[in-house]
Amino acid sequence: MVQHLNDLKNICETKISPELLKEFGQDATEDLVFEPMAVLLPKNVVEVQAVMRYCNEQRIAVYTRGAGTGLCGAALPVNGGVVLSTKKLNQIISIDEKNFMATVEPGVINYHFREAVEALGLFYPPDPASYGSCSLGGNVAHSSGGPKCVKYGTTKDYVLNLEVVLPNGECIWTGANTVKNSTGFNLTQLMVGSEGLLGVVTKIVFKLIKKPKADILMLSGFKSATDACNTVNGIMMSGVVPSACELIQREGLKLSAEAQQSAFVFEEGIKFYLLVELDGDSLEDLMVDAEKIFPIFEENKSSEVLFADTADQKEKWWKLRRSIGELVKQKSIYKEEDTVVPRYAMPQVFEVVDAVSEEYGFEAVCYGHAGDGNIHINILKNDLSDEYWNDEIPKGIVKIFEKCKDLGGTISGEHGIGLVQKDYLPVVFNETHMNLMQGIKKSFDPNAILNPGKWL
Repeated sequence: MVQHLNDLKNICETKISPELLKEFGQDATEDLVFEPMAVLLPKNVVEVQAVMRYCNEQRIAVYTRGAGTGLCGAALPVNGGVVLSTKKLNQIISIDEKNFMATVEPGVINYHFREAVEALGLFYPPDPASYGSCSLGGNVAHSSGGPKCVKYGTTKDYVLNLEVVLPNGECIWTGANTVKNSTGFNLTQLMVGSEGLLGVVTKIVFKLIKKPKADILMLSGFKSATDACNTVNGIMMSGVVPSACELIQREGLKLSAEAQQSAFVFEEGIKFYLLVELDGDSLEDLMVDAEKIFPIFEENKSSEVLFADTADQKEKWWKLRRSIGELVKQKSIYKEEDTVVPRYAMPQVFEVVDAVSEEYGFEAVCYGHAGDGNIHINILKNDLSDEYWNDEIPKGIVKIFEKCKDLGGTISGEHGIGLVQKDYLPVVFNETHMNLMQGIKKSFDPNAILNPGKWL
């Protein structure tokens, strides 16, 4: 190992301090820690190529890591080896206003990128809850989503081309800097969502769109998930496409409001809340759309529809929504299940969660993206024993996932599989699926040095 460390230090910045090894041995996934042999901090693609060549020759496991905000353990170095951090690959290389695209390095933080393009009147919609701290490379690795997916789509819909370093150190571009490309297999989209199993992304070419000039934000409560989901479907059928449509269970919103000392008033009997955003080029047109969907709220017995009157109020409401996951983690160790089903089937997911939580005796806090059927189920450990948490709770999770599959959904919409979800893959994949994906993995990484110990 000493020789390996010396060799790697000659390639790029290499850190082995105990504090750093512990920091890079964990992410936002539960309370898991796996310390690597070293943390590598390459500053350019040439250094990444040299690292990959050396590690491939020496059969050293490589775990590519972005900002460490992942929730499925995809970047955890479970087999030791080295963590290849993209922290120093953090440049916005160019923003092409004429062609509505930008080229960036993977370590750029989502929020910083959004700010940069919006200053030029352009827009990059994908906005995960952790957008203030998550990296674009990590977003690509998981095809991350966020509240704006309902109107604008997920990360995959904005990736045009990728510079990728393969395990043998060879560097390729996967596609072209064009919005249309029907040339061969779509290697770009194969890399999107591949969780660091196939190569190391070193540059990303994103498609951009025109920035909306105005938005309005509404909040209303419902006594049941069915009423809330019927409202969402009614809005979509009306022809008004919201830029965000978030469904929040009362417990999650209350946890967030208490933490932020918000004066939010919780009405008796209200169990779910919808946070609905409309955006466009004209505030007047948006108000017309809002008036068009008011009757849909009323038809589904909502509480009063509240408007965020100021930019500050909008920010506070969004903070209430975006903070829930982090606050749940502060309250207890938890498992976050990232279910997704056809939009109209969401009430049935809440029903099965209620039934399973009662059967297995756990507390669950749920919220998610109502516009695209993506529900985050946070299962809290609280005072459950380690044995029960590790042995029994997964049985309940299987029941939830089986219901999602029966409804036409699957076990992850935007967080990925990584380490903690790999045992649940048989719920949705059979042997044929796995053989096909293992064949792809072998083609890219025959020595299996990239992210070993995960779902492939």
